[in-house]
Amino acid sequence: MCICVDCHWVERCQAYHAVERQHGVAHLSMSPDFSPRQPRIHVQVLDLDTAAASVGVEWDVRACSDFRSDPGRWRRWRPDGPLPS
Repeated sequence: MCICVDCHWVERCQAYHAVERQHGVAHLSMSPDFSPRQPRIHVQVLDLDTAAASVGVEWDVRACSDFRSDPGRWRRWRPDGPLPS
């Protein structure tokens, strides 16, 4: 799971903005102004349907020098949205 959901900077973060773009979901902010130091983005290619040979790509920030714990921050920005997995 992406650590960003519990990070103080999530709505301002350019790395999380890129992850949102890759997932094709609505952005928390259209103009993030925080550039994190050393985000580690894990990219995983997944088989979605072996019969159709389709694949999906999962992007998650797994580590970041600027991570600042703020449990539930993403949820406070999107209280009715499905939590990113």
